[in-house]
Amino acid sequence: MDRKPWLVGVTGASGTPYAAAVLRGLIDAGEDVDLVISQAARLTLIDETGRGVRDKHWQQDVGSWVDRDVSRVRYWSAGDIAAGPASGSYRTKGMIIVPATTASVAGIAAGTSKDLLQRAADVTLKERRRLVIVLRETPLRLSTLDNLRTLALEGAIIMPASPAFYAGATDIDQLVDFMAGRVLDLCDVEHDLYRRWTGTLGAARMVAHAE
Repeated sequence: MDRKPWLVGVTGASGTPYAAAVLRGLIDAGEDVDLVISQAARLTLIDETGRGVRDKHWQQDVGSWVDRDVSRVRYWSAGDIAAGPASGSYRTKGMIIVPATTASVAGIAAGTSKDLLQRAADVTLKERRRLVIVLRETPLRLSTLDNLRTLALEGAIIMPASPAFYAGATDIDQLVDFMAGRVLDLCDVEHDLYRRWTGTLGAARMVAHAE
């Protein structure tokens, strides 16, 4: 069977725990994953987690970061414009950019393709595949809102990193998992990362306190 991965792009916005949670969710669901980490994201990863990702040792570094077997993950350097995801003939299920910077949003909206991450997003849009952009920035300038509108009109799903509290989260990790779960929902990937709304007020909170 031909491999058909989800492409995950990680940019330099604060929020690398969101990326790790999405990657864990995809791996746990048995999905194939292609991973692109921008140069700025490497710095953010070091800042937020103390971990680095080296091109030649990415299996060790990414595996340690997400605490998973990465045998179903394929890593592409952000500077490799000749990589598979740079072409529309390279089949993927779609792309998730998590977290997404306003700069990456601007580049994708303008079609500048300054690195593999932006080029892969451009390809995802032109091939009419699913593109989920998890924006991690606040407040937003008018230019960013205009760029987001442009991308939404082209079919991208704009998903601000805005955790909700109705699922009964009792710690930060659960809030992160809530966001990752909502991303996976948009990609029709099965998971058990958060408690879903049942229509009963306080149900998730009561379950959380009972555990």
